[in-house]
Amino acid sequence: MNSLYHPLSLIALSTGHWLERMGSSAGALIMSLGGLGVLLLAIGDSSFLSVPEGNDILIILLSAGGPWGRMAYFVAMTILGSVIGCLILYTVGRKGGQPILRRRFSEQKIESARRMYRKWGIFTVLIPSIIPPPMPFKIFVLSAGVFRMSLAPFLGAVLLGRTVRYATWGILAVLYGEPIKVFVENNLGLIGRVLFALFLLAAAAVAAYYLSVRRRRLR
Repeated sequence: MNSLYHPLSLIALSTGHWLERMGSSAGALIMSLGGLGVLLLAIGDSSFLSVPEGNDILIILLSAGGPWGRMAYFVAMTILGSVIGCLILYTVGRKGGQPILRRRFSEQKIESARRMYRKWGIFTVLIPSIIPPPMPFKIFVLSAGVFRMSLAPFLGAVLLGRTVRYATWGILAVLYGEPIKVFVENNLGLIGRVLFALFLLAAAAVAAYYLSVRRRRLR
């Protein structure tokens, strides 16, 4: 069977039942639309829907063991959809997203995001755009609009981050085929947690280095 039409049962199992939450008919439509379906899913997931890890898994399912050209197509459509979805959410934040931000997130999280934007700038968008869940992402996209981050750096960070993330899955899928597909299907949540932990360790190391340099300069 063409890899474009994997059984819906396999997709539902491999994505932690995200397809069941969407509804089997919606999932069947996405798969039948191929690249357009991937594009629409990425737009929705990066704006107001929530399909955790759905894009990652679809790239792997649709690219595993296939030609490089097909993988590049699905990756490009996913990146384009994600950038469009993020731009929608950013625009909403820019036009008056403070009430939405307060409805969806606690004041503590909003203030934490504000401090991160002031300190880290575009890295506040870049890093979450690369790392899968449990790293949050939408709060940083919406906050970028609310806190008036310039559009060009914002789009650049999203484009770079999503390219790194989705191209990595696509390359692994083409190179390793079925084994990488099975591994990611069973361990994507764990992969996300490991990457999140590595990010926290790297951030702590950078902060420690920055503080040590600052102390030496003060002395």
